[in-house]
Amino acid sequence: LGESTGLPLSALSHPTPVTSDQVEHLHRRFKQLSNDKPTIRKEHFDSIPDLEFNPIRCKIVQAFFDRRNLRQEEDGLVDEINFEDFLTIMSYFRPIEPNMDEEQLQRFRTDKIKFLFHMYDSDHDGIITLQEYRNVVEELLSGNPHLEKGAARSIADGAMLEAAQTCVGPMGPNQVYEGITFDDFLKVGSGGAVAGVLGAHSVAPCA
Repeated sequence: LGESTGLPLSALSHPTPVTSDQVEHLHRRFKQLSNDKPTIRKEHFDSIPDLEFNPIRCKIVQAFFDRRNLRQEEDGLVDEINFEDFLTIMSYFRPIEPNMDEEQLQRFRTDKIKFLFHMYDSDHDGIITLQEYRNVVEELLSGNPHLEKGAARSIADGAMLEAAQTCVGPMGPNQVYEGITFDDFLKVGSGGAVAGVLGAHSVAPCA
């Protein structure tokens, strides 16, 4: 297959659970975005119609260049990604496979939640603060003409309070909840207000 399609063999043996047909499809998509170049830069994402009106477009694009999502040891952003990097990022958007066992499902869920968490931890300090969360909510709801900015802030504040009550429990009058850690995010779970808002618009932009 590597010889017939021109894909690097290292990509075909990539640890993400995708089939050879999916790899081929993503490789064609990668070549379209990169104009047949070996790497993709942020400006290449300007040609994706599905991203044009997404309120968190900038965060989605930046996630492709976040070293944490690329499973690199260092922190920060890279200037460009190759096909194997692209394959790694797209694996976070894959649907649940019916043949996944319990361990695979747990790893799948954890990886996806970690990807979302990284998208909104804008300063890479391991905590989503109230201000970072407010920014996310305001961006997500910016297209709703019937919702004022104050209402978006109230939604964010309520979700953060829910997270604090779930993860810390009752707090004293002088106690401050610093923000959502990744462990907090896992505790809140996909049914909580925080995860519900952060999970919005998390569709594959390059499929």
